[in-house]
Amino acid sequence: MPEAPKVLPKEATFLSATHIVDNKNEKSLQFIEDVTENAHEVQTQVLAEILSRSANVEYFQRHGLNGCTDRKTFKKVIPIVTYEDLKPDIDRIANGDTSPILCSKPISEFLTSSGTSGGERKLMPTIEEELGRRSLLYSLLMPVMSQYVPGLDKGKGMYFLFIKSEAKTPGGLVARPVLTSYYKSFHFKNRFNDPYTNYTSPNEVILCPDSYQSMYSQLLCGLFQNREVLRVGAVFASGFIRAIKFLEKHWSSVAEDIRTGTLNPEITDFSVRDSVLKILKPNPDLADFIEEECRKESWKGIITRLWPNTKYIDVIVTGTMSQYIPTLDYYSNGLPLVCTMYASSECYFGLNLNPLCKPSEVSYTLIPTMAYFEFLPVNRRDGFTNSISDSNSDKNQELVELVDVKLGEEYELVVTTYSGLYRYQVGDILKVAGFKNKAPQFSFVCRKNVVLSIDSDKTDEVELQNAVENATNKHLNPFGASLIEYTSYADTSTIPGHYVLYWEISQNGSTPIPGSVLEDCCLTVEESLNSVYRQGRVWDKSIGPLEIKMVEIGTFDKLMDYALSQGASINQYKAPRCVKFTPLVQLLNSGVVSNYFSPKCPFWVPGQKQ
Repeated sequence: MPEAPKVLPKEATFLSATHIVDNKNEKSLQFIEDVTENAHEVQTQVLAEILSRSANVEYFQRHGLNGCTDRKTFKKVIPIVTYEDLKPDIDRIANGDTSPILCSKPISEFLTSSGTSGGERKLMPTIEEELGRRSLLYSLLMPVMSQYVPGLDKGKGMYFLFIKSEAKTPGGLVARPVLTSYYKSFHFKNRFNDPYTNYTSPNEVILCPDSYQSMYSQLLCGLFQNREVLRVGAVFASGFIRAIKFLEKHWSSVAEDIRTGTLNPEITDFSVRDSVLKILKPNPDLADFIEEECRKESWKGIITRLWPNTKYIDVIVTGTMSQYIPTLDYYSNGLPLVCTMYASSECYFGLNLNPLCKPSEVSYTLIPTMAYFEFLPVNRRDGFTNSISDSNSDKNQELVELVDVKLGEEYELVVTTYSGLYRYQVGDILKVAGFKNKAPQFSFVCRKNVVLSIDSDKTDEVELQNAVENATNKHLNPFGASLIEYTSYADTSTIPGHYVLYWEISQNGSTPIPGSVLEDCCLTVEESLNSVYRQGRVWDKSIGPLEIKMVEIGTFDKLMDYALSQGASINQYKAPRCVKFTPLVQLLNSGVVSNYFSPKCPFWVPGQKQ
């Protein structure tokens, strides 16, 4: 198997690091060439290594693998699975069973997925060595980027990075998001002296659990070093926009801190204060400049105005995040939007080898050393929700190898990892956009069956249906009212974005429905949604209050008429459970007679099973 590039030694000086970085970049790019040119051989070796390591685990014994490490036997006896199939084994591990159930190496922690099972975050098992594998993929990003934007080692990156709440399972294992795990790891906190990992924010600020103090301090540090900033970013586009909106509210206080070289007393975390005050010095001229720019009526181009040397914005703008592209373009004066990598809680997958491409053209090259990859052919139904045909025959289909996928075809990604997931359906729908040597490049199409998403939340059709039924049964039925039809929309015109439900109701009773009852409907829907959504509302503040828009009788008939005029079959038509197409949203909005918002946040408590 091609050798992975080595990281820089911790003791390297900046000058020596520059030479080492150039050498490392060459080795990293050669590594990508080698593993993509020999993708089939690497995948064979990865699978054999995973199977030989875990030959005696209970899961393999149960399915009769009997120590075999060849691809043919593996495909014959090991089933294609979803999280629900693995949940009994995962629950055993979470409850303290330390026997080798899924993996021969000890499960070090659980990574909480943004996907949910029964309203709760999925728990993905991981092992200690996976941190090294994730660090490898991170180490490949800047060598690729430097081919397109030279000189990035001469400045800093202003990235808005945050940790999220974590919990412990009954057996004592930590359960937390994958990025929280990485930011708290030795690999991140003691990262080597690489100019590419030189960020404006100290580690203490990134690791602050208070999102307000962390955001304020990250913006303060980024503005104080504004001339050194060459790239800006966050994980998701929505998170970056939240940072700009935060600055709109707090720029005056930030500028005053820069003017005086002191720190707002609202920042009470001692480690944050100490780390920021080591950077901050009085700078009245910079404070005047910030105030002058932020006082202007228009914030168009504010990113390039405040951080004039910025070359690009590094955020995810594929999938549901594409809805934020116009807002990013407005704030940045059209800076390149760069999507660098493709990863999830289950596994880190690959990277974008053409990072300056248009967002609509982003494709990711899967790195064959990360896991063993298979692909389930899918047929998307032609409809408003981009829904996926989800037949029971999925698990009986023949999966396609990494090197055998066909250009232009769509597949669901299936992974076998080093940490105990075998032939696991990730739920991402990918389209083959091209090839890098023998390795395919995929564009992200959508999450399987996801209807609504604002940030890291993912709400599917079944969950939405149950939430709506809970609200109507509890609040509308007592008034003799019934829901005729409904649909939904992820509204990102406001920051934070929020869910909108369009309801058409029939009121048979004589008592009018008070507005407070419809507000209670909003809250009941929110209370019925998964813990990821509720955390976004309560803790992360990344999702706004849910809104119900009441539409006049006949609005959904007009929606059907529009669909039929566009060629839909009247025999197969059903109202979409989510709308994205602008003419449909406009049609629905034209029928709105009243609207109501959730009056308070839904229930959510950090670190507790909801």
